[in-house]
Amino acid sequence: MLSVIGLSCTRGERRLFSGVDFQLKAGTCLHLQGDNGVGKTSLLRQVSGLSPVSAGQVSWCGQPIAENESFRAQRIYLGHELAMKDDLSAMENLQFDASIAGRTVSAEAVRSALKRLGLRGREHLPMRVLSQGQKHRAALARLLVRQAALWILDEPVVALDVPAQAAVGQLLQAHLDEGGMALVTSHQPLPIPHALIASYRLQG
Repeated sequence: MLSVIGLSCTRGERRLFSGVDFQLKAGTCLHLQGDNGVGKTSLLRQVSGLSPVSAGQVSWCGQPIAENESFRAQRIYLGHELAMKDDLSAMENLQFDASIAGRTVSAEAVRSALKRLGLRGREHLPMRVLSQGQKHRAALARLLVRQAALWILDEPVVALDVPAQAAVGQLLQAHLDEGGMALVTSHQPLPIPHALIASYRLQG
């Protein structure tokens, strides 16, 4: 359903990468690997439609993403910046994020997502008082609240302890088992026990 053909990225006079080709189908995960600075985050942002493409094409269900009105509703991107407001609680952040995406979610659904990520009892605390790992888990709860078909995740297990990493693996496994797709960068092995995982190494 996701097709990337001849994707290239240039920053100033520097070519980060070129000629990137891959396809991602329902129930599969692509682990994007590469050294620091080769452009992994830039590629994820291009595939998400958040950054312009220097050359090549990204298509969703056979249609270029720039012309596909349903694409943004079907994908969720989680990057290094958590995009959570410090003055709002985790509950408020997730409800606000869902409304921006055009989704209506119940308070119970949000509480359930936060509980699953180990934040029970911290749902109404301002984000600024949470640890970095707790903030990261609150951001990951978006995956459950938004229910997008395509997850694009940039280092989803960074700053997480071992139990939280396992929880992320369980989320990814369930998502793929239900026919979802994931494009993930990680310097660590992905904690997904039974999923169909392919690897793509980005060369600078």
